[in-house]
Amino acid sequence: MDSETSRLAVHPLLTQHFTVFHYDRRGRGDSTDTFPYAVEREIEDIDALIAEAGGSAFVFGISSGAALALEAAVSSDKTIKKLVLYEPPYNSDEAARMAWRNYRKQLQHVLAEGSRGDAVGLFMTLLGMPPEMLEGMHQHPLWPMWEAVAPTLAYDAAALGEDASLPLEKAARITIPTLVLDGGASEFSFMHATAVTLARAIPKGQHQTLEHQTHEVDVEALAPILVEFFNADQ
Repeated sequence: MDSETSRLAVHPLLTQHFTVFHYDRRGRGDSTDTFPYAVEREIEDIDALIAEAGGSAFVFGISSGAALALEAAVSSDKTIKKLVLYEPPYNSDEAARMAWRNYRKQLQHVLAEGSRGDAVGLFMTLLGMPPEMLEGMHQHPLWPMWEAVAPTLAYDAAALGEDASLPLEKAARITIPTLVLDGGASEFSFMHATAVTLARAIPKGQHQTLEHQTHEVDVEALAPILVEFFNADQ
């Protein structure tokens, strides 16, 4: 998890309404890992947390974590009562799907060779970082941490599927109230259309755009939305 989700977990507006469980996904932070990796193992992790929480929970995920939360809701919606997804990075544009397939292939190759720095570079290039900026990122104080978790980029990729296209058939199977969010100032222009389309595909789906928010959403803007949605009678 990143610093923003860590801050969200201890936000007083959330903690006064809910018991908040925040965790490091496999291979990150304080969490260990198991091999071979499978998305199903991460869903089992979510199921275990929900069991620890008493057998049911509201679930929130951001970016690739939102994709994982969606997968969990498809298979575990009897224990997940409501779901909120912030900018799951699906994109059904043909060029984007091709770029994603190429990225996954290259990522698998460089990780197999142990080239963690190259894996981070591939990810940043996928996000649109120019080559001249990428070279300078090696001097960034967080670069060692990014390299350390580079193998988990493959986990994120697996959660989004073979080509990261919108999983509309899966979305149609989600029976719980679901709120799909995007940022009005998101760096990724496709996020709005993705959020709208995904919300429409979910039977009890809703959509909302958080004005002035980027992909790195401000917890001060997000927390009230979560409280309102999770506490609403639906």
